[in-house]
Amino acid sequence: MRLDRERESSNIEDRRGQGFSGRGLGIGGVIIALVAMYFGVDPGLVTSLLESGPTQEASAPPTDDPASRFVARVLGSTEDVWHNIFQQSGGDYREPKLVLFNGATPTACGTGQSAMGPFYCPRDETVYIDLSFYDQLQNRFHAPGDFAQAYVIAHEVGHHVQHLLGTDNGNRGAADQQGANGYSVRLELQADCYAGVWANRANEARNILEQGDVEEALNAASAIGDDTLQKQTQGAVVPDSFTHGTSQQRVRWFRQGLDSGDPAQCDTFNAASL
Repeated sequence: MRLDRERESSNIEDRRGQGFSGRGLGIGGVIIALVAMYFGVDPGLVTSLLESGPTQEASAPPTDDPASRFVARVLGSTEDVWHNIFQQSGGDYREPKLVLFNGATPTACGTGQSAMGPFYCPRDETVYIDLSFYDQLQNRFHAPGDFAQAYVIAHEVGHHVQHLLGTDNGNRGAADQQGANGYSVRLELQADCYAGVWANRANEARNILEQGDVEEALNAASAIGDDTLQKQTQGAVVPDSFTHGTSQQRVRWFRQGLDSGDPAQCDTFNAASL
């Protein structure tokens, strides 16, 4: 990615190195909890099991380290793109915050744990990410590359866009679990599509894409499909339990946004097929 000319967002809070109460997890526990979150387990349930225990301390990296500057530039790029899109439709884009943390951190949605992977909390309109997830993305999910990392941030910002538009006020509380899972899949695939829209618009405005970048993002989208994760963790695929969509669906909807650059093409809720 070419990010040298991108401005750095000021909406970054760096909590890395701050101690916070939370039980430490072995690598096995991290993987199990991470996969559970991708399968749509309630964050409150996961964090309630992980909370309590000794305070975790970690040394804080410098605030201008390359990793934090990369995140700030990607977030700044999403801000520019979505401000422009909202203005074109006569609206105002309210920028989200992004918190960098390691281990655990308090959020308006409960305790955030690194085992949860990156996530968006609509109650405080904040994206949370422990940058150690990028190691997981590269080493466990075999999806390396800076654009794969940017895709993760753009996907979570996509959830913020849904929040601003009221899309995330659907049937999360549906009594039928299968219906709730189906809603979650469409929500996640739309966030993938919005990530593609960002990539299209940012590249059109600033020429940020380099050879191989698109493949990195498509690889990341494919690596975290429900079917792929289920095969890796339990050896069988259970479609009724999907909450994020298959690898093929995630690739398709990211590509839809990337090719069109049009948020209107991301209506997964009225799509005849996903």
